[in-house]
Amino acid sequence: AAASLSLMVAPIASAEFRLPPIDRDPNRCERGYIGNTIGQANAVSDKLLDLRQCSYKGGDLKAKVLAGALMSDADFSDTQMQEAVLTKAYAHNVNLSNADLSNGVIDRVDFTGSVMRGTKFVNAIITGTTFDDVDLTGAIFEDAVIGKEDAKRLCANPTLVGDSRYEVGCRN
Repeated sequence: AAASLSLMVAPIASAEFRLPPIDRDPNRCERGYIGNTIGQANAVSDKLLDLRQCSYKGGDLKAKVLAGALMSDADFSDTQMQEAVLTKAYAHNVNLSNADLSNGVIDRVDFTGSVMRGTKFVNAIITGTTFDDVDLTGAIFEDAVIGKEDAKRLCANPTLVGDSRYEVGCRN
């Protein structure tokens, strides 16, 4: 007797990723200047840090913990963010042009579609971070500690040229 085996392929589950509505708190953007005060960089907080569509252009966010922050469509251009901790943040379409993230921790942040022209990552730690479709023209990665897989993804970015490629560790 011949046995037959029928494999049923289950359709791949694809859930639409949706963010919560933007917080209506009139002071929500001011919370960026305070950061996550619970003292943890693992995105645990007492309240969602919703910085979407906020403008910090030219602001001072030095040493702030922005763990778990929703940062999409925000303007951080020319912002001082030295020693800031960005971990598990959702930062699509953010303007970080000429921002200074020197000595910062950038861990598991999704920067898809962002603009980082001239952004300084000097001596920063970069791990598990997404830079898909990011403009890295003139970004500075001098002495940055970059995970191996992160470096591969960064090197695939066509806007990473010149000294920036060398600083990241690109082979070509």
